[in-house]
Amino acid sequence: MAAANGGAGAALFSEEELREMSGVRRGEDFVEMTCGCTSHRYGDAVGRLRVYATGELEINCECTPGCNEDKLTPSAFEKHSGRETAGKWRNTVWVMVQGEKVPLSKTALLKYYNVSQKSTNGSLKGRNGRPTHRDEFIRCTSCGKERRFRLRSKEECRVYHDALAKVNWTCADLPNDWVSCGDEEERGSRKVLRGCSRATSCSGCMKCVCFGCETCRFKDCSCQTCVDFYSNSKE
Repeated sequence: MAAANGGAGAALFSEEELREMSGVRRGEDFVEMTCGCTSHRYGDAVGRLRVYATGELEINCECTPGCNEDKLTPSAFEKHSGRETAGKWRNTVWVMVQGEKVPLSKTALLKYYNVSQKSTNGSLKGRNGRPTHRDEFIRCTSCGKERRFRLRSKEECRVYHDALAKVNWTCADLPNDWVSCGDEEERGSRKVLRGCSRATSCSGCMKCVCFGCETCRFKDCSCQTCVDFYSNSKE
């Protein structure tokens, strides 16, 4: 097992709970380890699982050198791996313990997740108590293709916020040449995976749709939505 790095992550699990688990790393507010999911057709898809004290589980896929799928829910990772029978990720997503594949359900890694599922308090919040935001799409007025916007940080939320406000938004308006009109649109089966922390094909539940917070509203923006938010938030 990897050495602990300290921080809040050091207190999430005991040494005994993580004993002989492959690739363990402790962060400031999470514990991370090697994980995977096996498809009879495609073989093993390997990734890095992060477990947060809030109960949130997040997987960065490393199935191929060029794969850029990150921050997947276990269910989304299961589907991405090509697993033939999806929907049972607790038993199909595994970690390596003493060189053996052990399902998450047979480890202590789900204890915070199980508690968060039972709780009715703070269900609208992600790690660190902040509201979560699912991915959104905007259609380019030039090529007609829908483009994904990840809303994991304030910077990403601002890019989406400004794009949504632009009447004739095009792929060329994206920063850092993310994508161009010549690039293919995401396939339909991928579009349903929008980053909800509870359901991979969520169409907009109360657990992932934020109606305004300091991550997705901006003091320097003059639009009515942002002005109203900061006006109403004043004591």
